[in-house]
Amino acid sequence: MADTPQFFSPDLEGERTERPLVGDERTMLTSFLDWHRETFRLKCAGLTAEQLSTRSVEPSSLSLHGLIRHLAGTERWWFRMQFAGEDVDHLYYADDDPDMDFDRLDDDPFEAMAVWEAECARSREIVAAADLEDVGRSWRYEKPVSLRRVLVHMLAEYARHNGHADLLRERIDGATGH
Repeated sequence: MADTPQFFSPDLEGERTERPLVGDERTMLTSFLDWHRETFRLKCAGLTAEQLSTRSVEPSSLSLHGLIRHLAGTERWWFRMQFAGEDVDHLYYADDDPDMDFDRLDDDPFEAMAVWEAECARSREIVAAADLEDVGRSWRYEKPVSLRRVLVHMLAEYARHNGHADLLRERIDGATGH
């Protein structure tokens, strides 16, 4: 993979949205989810394609590139497929290759980042058009799934993977925080 110019300016600390201290449930859930999304973006800031694709915590196959792909797929899976019932294909998953999001890094990480951003934008549209009490039909679980449940799940997903991203980033160039 060719060394690509930096994707984001490394000086993005001031651009992360403040989390509210008070607010209704929707405001708290969506604000914290967006904060976690921004945190993840910052973990990827200022790195080359090669660095983003580095598996820096052996023996794990985790990389920031793989996490970008995984989180794009997770956004699509939970908001579009499970909640909204959209008939769209998986991004980086197949029954015969369920870990391709992490294992097959044959695409450009900056293109994967653009896909992730588009999936986040679509997720925000779905959330804006629905009430927390609204339910979709989870075709995987064959049960109703509420928007509230999807938002709580996504908060946990990002919190876990931001921890992974923090360790990966520190091993790549020593950067911590955000």
